[in-house]
Amino acid sequence: MDLGIEGRAALVVAGSRGLARATAVALAAEGVRVMLSARNVDSLAHAEDSLRALGAEVVTRPDDITDPEAPGRLVEATVEEFGCIDIVIANAGGPPVGRALDLDDSALVSALNANLLSSVRLTREALPHMRERGWGRICCITSYSVVQPVPALALSNAARTGLWAWAKTAAQDLASEGRDITLNLICPGPHATDRMRELGGAGVMGDPADFGKIAAFLCSQQARFVNGAAVVVDGGATLAL
Repeated sequence: MDLGIEGRAALVVAGSRGLARATAVALAAEGVRVMLSARNVDSLAHAEDSLRALGAEVVTRPDDITDPEAPGRLVEATVEEFGCIDIVIANAGGPPVGRALDLDDSALVSALNANLLSSVRLTREALPHMRERGWGRICCITSYSVVQPVPALALSNAARTGLWAWAKTAAQDLASEGRDITLNLICPGPHATDRMRELGGAGVMGDPADFGKIAAFLCSQQARFVNGAAVVVDGGATLAL
């Protein structure tokens, strides 16, 4: 299927590894120009090389999306490089494990900053450019914990469900504007990534490449009526209705 996004410009953050990198690959395969950002310079360079080997038009910029000023810098850099920004893939590293009753304020603030506020800031910075062009796709990579809390991941459960509540409301605001701009969440369950290995994941794992293709579809022209959705990609791991 031709997703109708060839020539579009995308910003993919925290994208040097894992599911965001797989999403960047899937977008590039559709002819999307990609600004790729991450904190680790070495892994970012490796991701750039692998994308270029696939024939992708990719530019990289090291930055830390948890810095409140980073979203503005990255959106500006994307517009300067490509002349526009059409697609945003919001992402951030997952918070550490921990029981809900053991969390202190600093841990909660850090998780909310990384896994809620960074996506809010990116959306806020990108929207004026999307409104000007009358088209945009914002896709936030979160977790299946938005529909079913994961034991011992209290920080992730709290921050990501907060993002889901905000995104659901913001998507309705966008719909009322009557432009072709959507805001969705894509919520992975266990996939074969470094993050899952760090968490001691076992059993059947999803393929990041498959996840990336689903994320790319949410950014497509055909998905213009998918707005305010939380698309769970977990192989049936959750039992929530």
